[in-house]
Amino acid sequence: MSVYAWILISFLCGAFPFSVWLPMIFLGEDVRQYGDGNPGATNAFRAGNNLIGFLALLLDISKAAAPVGIAFHNLQIRGIAMFLIAIAPMLGHIFSPFLAFKGGKALAANLGIWIGLTLWVASLPAVVTVVIGITLFTSPGWAVIVAMLAIFITLLLWLPTPLLLSIWAAVTLLLVWTHRAELRRPPQFRGWLTKFLGRHKS
Repeated sequence: MSVYAWILISFLCGAFPFSVWLPMIFLGEDVRQYGDGNPGATNAFRAGNNLIGFLALLLDISKAAAPVGIAFHNLQIRGIAMFLIAIAPMLGHIFSPFLAFKGGKALAANLGIWIGLTLWVASLPAVVTVVIGITLFTSPGWAVIVAMLAIFITLLLWLPTPLLLSIWAAVTLLLVWTHRAELRRPPQFRGWLTKFLGRHKS
C-alpha cells in the first residue's frame, strides 16, 4: 500500500464521527444539541448515557491511534509522509466529510495521535495535565494548552526528534484554532481556587 493511500486512510479514520453516530443510533439524540454544540465525546456524555459517552471517547481516541501507530511502529514510516499521516486524523475529525466538513475540536483525536506515536510516554502526561487544567481553569481551551505544554516538555526530555516536534507544532496550532473562541478570553481560575488564593492573600 502506498504512503498516499495510508494518508487517506488516516484522514478517513479520523473523520468517522463516532460521538455523533453512537448517541444517534442508541439514544436517538443529536449531541450537537447539547452543551457547546460540538460533535465530540464530551457532548456524547451530556446526551445522557455514560456508557455511550465512554465508548464514543474510546473510539475517537482509537480512530487516530490505530492508523498512526501502525504507520509509525509497524510500517516504520518516517519523514514528511509520517508527518502527514500523523496530522491526518485530526484534520479528518475537524473537517469531517460525514458532517459536511463541520467536525469537532479534536482533543480525543490528538490524544490518540500521541498514543500511536509514543504509547504512554507523551499521552500519559497529557491526560494528567489536562485533568489538572480542567480542575483549575473554567475554560477547557486553557486546559488543552497546559496539556500541550506538558507534551512539549516530555518530548524535549525523552523524544526530541524533529519529526515528533514538528507534529507537536502542527497539532498544537490545530487545537488553538479549534479552541480559538475559548482562548480569546484570558484564563480564569475556578471559584474554589479563587477563594483559596483570596484567603491566603489576606
